[in-house]
Amino acid sequence: MDEIFQTLMRSPECHIPGSQAYLALRDAAQQQIGDMFSGEQAVEQPFWEFGRISFPYHRMGAISSLDLFGLDELIIFAFYRANRSRYTNVADIGANIGLHSVLLGRCGYSVRSYEPDPQHFAKLCANLERNATTTVQPIQGAVSTSTGTTRFVRVLGNTTGSHLAGVKDSYGDKEEFEVAVADISSIFAENDLIKMDAEGHEAALLSKLSRKEATAVDIIAEVGNEANASAIYSDCFAKGINMFSQKTGWGKVREMGHMPTSHREGSLFVTMKDSILW
Repeated sequence: MDEIFQTLMRSPECHIPGSQAYLALRDAAQQQIGDMFSGEQAVEQPFWEFGRISFPYHRMGAISSLDLFGLDELIIFAFYRANRSRYTNVADIGANIGLHSVLLGRCGYSVRSYEPDPQHFAKLCANLERNATTTVQPIQGAVSTSTGTTRFVRVLGNTTGSHLAGVKDSYGDKEEFEVAVADISSIFAENDLIKMDAEGHEAALLSKLSRKEATAVDIIAEVGNEANASAIYSDCFAKGINMFSQKTGWGKVREMGHMPTSHREGSLFVTMKDSILW
């Protein structure tokens, strides 16, 4: 794992999804992660500069906790570690069962973790406790464009794809229930870095970001579909907010074709900075 992370740190061109280097690193990482974190018992494993972490195996429908260590996630983890002196307060939107939050805490950030699904939230809290993570505040709730409550859809076949009602299509068996909602505007104001995994709600959230707010907060977002990508592209260009795309090796987004249009094309970095920093 040390060699994989070191390669990711020194060679951002390896981050381009589908490239030969990306695929080789993905396969190597998948083998290592399977060896390290496939056990259901809480066994600590060394994880690069983050130290020893305990993250027991957990199924979430067709997806498991091993999928939370995919290469795109390792790239984001490397970014957290590389930029630990540049940021202080971080919001983890869509915290799931807490892997990002654990690693953010290990970097010394003050973290607020938002997770609406009570089943995931219980695992999140257990994983924070298991890893003695003291700088992370778990918050059971979703994030939207206003405060209050809303309906939440749990997708039983893949609970990592659960979402706010109406924000995307999903298939298979589902459960629906009400969840608390925090306003994204206050989260923009309180943090200097946001990891956003909002399952189809990212365009609506980013539409609330002003140019002034963007001078004080950077955002790493997953873009769920082409419609969201188009809306984010138009909105950020209109406001003069920069975007950098993993799809192009973190080049500046200058046309719609540079935008990731699904999680398979990597993340989007939204900022007023002139580049993404490693």
